Amino acid sequence: MLTVIYELLKVWKVTIAKQKQFSIAHPCAPVSSSPEPSCCTPVLNCQEESSSLTNSPSEISLAPTENTTTTADTTATVKKSWLLHCLQTTVHILHVTLGYMLMLCVMSYNVWIFMGVVVGSVLGYYVGWLFIY
Repeated sequence: MLTVIYELLKVWKVTIAKQKQFSIAHPCAPVSSSPEPSCCTPVLNCQEESSSLTNSPSEISLAPTENTTTTADTTATVKKSWLLHCLQTTVHILHVTLGYMLMLCVMSYNVWIFMGVVVGSVLGYYVGWLFIY
């Protein structure tokens, strides 16, 4: 039973990592389907000045932002990313702890316990991936 839980935690860990990667890759997904540029649009594309200082780093860093209402969205994204990281850390701790417990079971050199760990691992892996797909 511990091995099935171990494999399910492994699958859950992968799922959380995918969710976290999606939230990092798309931190400012548009909330509405309006044709306005999103907050991910580079600052250089938003400005059309003919000055020779347009491409200098100081001018780019001082450029005004067009959309200042995205701070709530950014805060929510950061909070979600932080919560996903905490959940991922908790699952990792459980995963490592169960791994060491299973290692101690196998190190008892009992063939039946070893076979139980192998069968539980296969069963947990199979059941875990059924939940995802």
